[in-house]
Amino acid sequence: MRTSRSSVVLPIPVRHALRKLGHDLRDARRRRRISVAIAAQRASISRTTLVKIEKGDPGVATGLYATVLFVMGMVERLADLADPKNDTVGLQLEEEHLPQRIRSARKQKRTRGE
Repeated sequence: MRTSRSSVVLPIPVRHALRKLGHDLRDARRRRRISVAIAAQRASISRTTLVKIEKGDPGVATGLYATVLFVMGMVERLADLADPKNDTVGLQLEEEHLPQRIRSARKQKRTRGE
């Protein structure tokens, strides 16, 4: 049995993050004085879909969020979301698994006549 996207229960922090992203996109569009119709046209989506994105609707495809970020000139931020240099927990865990002692490479024995 298939479930619809709207019936999937999202964790509360995820819902809040999507809502904040949508509001931030709406604010960016307004600061740039771009109408809903123009922004939707530039992103090749309907005005209804843009309004859903600006409300943080989780049923909208991630690619459409990315397209709206591109229209607003903010798509480079998307690439930095999971950048390893910003992953403090991952870096700490990686450090724990580093070897305690590093051995130097063994020198090769010299043969006679060298």
